[in-house]
Amino acid sequence: MSWQEEIKAVVTSFDDKSTVKKVQSEGFHIANEKFFTLKSDERSLYGKKGKEGVAIVKTLQAILVAHYPESVQAGVAANTVEQLADYLISVGY
Repeated sequence: MSWQEEIKAVVTSFDDKSTVKKVQSEGFHIANEKFFTLKSDERSLYGKKGKEGVAIVKTLQAILVAHYPESVQAGVAANTVEQLADYLISVGY
């Protein structure tokens, strides 16, 4: 899967209003690695692969993609990325 296809799948997941989103049933890819979906809504997408994971958050003009290693707790990583997204949104980005 190309990086363009990976990003398109992430962007599509934000707009998916299905009861069970495609990204929830199939997972998603970042950097050619498949992640199991932990959470998916209109703003955020969280995934896990083994003991590492990704937190993806949409702002007004950007999509933040943060990878965290097994030494970082998922909640801490998600909170950090969400706070950064909140700040960027507050300044119009």
